[in-house]
Amino acid sequence: SKAIQYKMTPMIGRTHGVHAEPTTFGLKMALWYDEVGRNIRRLKQAREVISYGKVSGAVGTMAQVDPFVESYVCEKLGLTPAPVSTQILQRDRHAEYMAALAITACSLEKFATEIRNLQRTEILEAEEGFKKGQKGSSAMPHKRNPIVCERITGLARVVRSNLLAALENISLWHERDLTNSSVERVIIPDSAILLDYMLTKLTEVIGNLLVYPENMMKNVLKTKGLIFSQRVLLELVKKGLSREQAYDLVQQNAMKSWHRDQDFKQLLLADKEVRSQLAPEEIERCFNLEEQLKNVDFIFRKAGIQ
Repeated sequence: SKAIQYKMTPMIGRTHGVHAEPTTFGLKMALWYDEVGRNIRRLKQAREVISYGKVSGAVGTMAQVDPFVESYVCEKLGLTPAPVSTQILQRDRHAEYMAALAITACSLEKFATEIRNLQRTEILEAEEGFKKGQKGSSAMPHKRNPIVCERITGLARVVRSNLLAALENISLWHERDLTNSSVERVIIPDSAILLDYMLTKLTEVIGNLLVYPENMMKNVLKTKGLIFSQRVLLELVKKGLSREQAYDLVQQNAMKSWHRDQDFKQLLLADKEVRSQLAPEEIERCFNLEEQLKNVDFIFRKAGIQ
C-alpha cells in the first residue's frame, strides 16, 4: 500500500551516497516489495528441502529396519523419505534453510538501513513513527532516533553469522559425528525466532512510517538542476555530437554549477556552444521532472503492483 500511495512522489535517487537522478518513494517501496517476494519463494523452497526424514539405521543401510517403517513414519510426520541417508540427514539441507533465513534477514537489514539514512536530520525524507512520551535519548530530550531499525540491523548480524555455523555443519565425519548437534540446538531456533521478530517489527515500522514529500522535493531541487545532466548529454548526442564531446560540454557546466552554486540550466542557456546545438525550449525540456518519471506506471505493472 505504501508503494501505491507514494508511486508518483518524487525524491532524489542516490548512487554512492551522492545525488544521481530523480526517482519516486513509491519505486523504493516497490523494490522492497519485489525483494520480499523473492524471499518468500526462497523460504518456501527451503521448507521443501528441509522437510525430509529418514529411518534407515545406524549407517543408512536399512540393515536392521524394514523400509516400510521409514515410509510409514515419514508419511505420518508429513515428511518425504530421503533417497539416500547415513545415520542422519545431510546437513546441506539445514544449511539451505539457514541461508534462506539469513538472506531474508539481510533484506530486512537493507530496508531498515535505508530508513535510518532517510531519517538523518540533513535528509529527513522519512522516519520511524515516534509515540507520545517516547524518549530518544536519556541525555538529549530533542532526539528522535530510529531505534527499531537499528535493532533490526543488529539482529541481522546474528542471523547472518548463524549461517556460517550451519555451513560448517555440512562436513561431518564419515556416516556422522556429533559436532553439528550442539550448534543446531542454538542456531536454528534462534534464527527462526529472531527473523519472526524482525519481520514483525519492520512491518510495524513501515505501517507507521512518517514520510515527508516536501523534504524529498527540497532535495530534488538542492543541486540546482544538476540531476538532469544525463538528459542534456543525450540531447546533444542526438544533435550529432560524439558522446565524449557532449559529456565534456555538459560536465564543464556541471562543475561550474557545483563550484559556484549556480543554476545548471541557466549556465547551459548562457553557453554559446550548447546553444549552437540546442534551442532554449529543448534545454527546458531536459529539466522536465514528469518526463524523468514517465515509465513509473510501466514498472509498477511489470512488478505486478496495481
